[in-house]
Amino acid sequence: MEYCAKNGVKMFRRKSGGGCVYSDPGNIMLSYVSRRGDVTEVFDAYLSALTEALRTLGLPAEKSGRNDVLVEGRKVSGNAFHQMPDRSVVHGTLLHSTDLEALTEAIRPPVEKLQRHGVESVRQRVVNLVEYRDVSPVLESPESLEAHMIAYFTEDEMTLTAEDVAKIEKMQEEYTIH
Repeated sequence: MEYCAKNGVKMFRRKSGGGCVYSDPGNIMLSYVSRRGDVTEVFDAYLSALTEALRTLGLPAEKSGRNDVLVEGRKVSGNAFHQMPDRSVVHGTLLHSTDLEALTEAIRPPVEKLQRHGVESVRQRVVNLVEYRDVSPVLESPESLEAHMIAYFTEDEMTLTAEDVAKIEKMQEEYTIH
């Protein structure tokens, strides 16, 4: 938290709990909203779809543990789940070209957690998808990867009104850590 405060990294809490998330312009944030369903089934369906979306680009993606997606044994996506009265929401990250040095400074998990994964640092455990740009031109920029994910996951498109954005900004205040 000291690094984040000193370097202007904003901190928020999320309703789904889970581990710490670092985001910058090179990290694509995903949300998968569905009808309320069994947590395990919805989470697995999402992780399977995310893994398959990456495989369509030629990446050897695989689900790992309860909520991660790996490429060649290194984490490219971490995800969490939130159940609402009528909806299930899975949300997570997709590391494209994140500043991994800043991520390492901002996130310092307990040594025991890293040891469980057989690594010495957060940096050793994660990888940016831009490193695989030779596999697919879609991986060249965060925008092209984002467009691929939108096309893969969505059936409809919705444009937020100024009123919608104002409501979202009001809700955001509840999660900001001051």
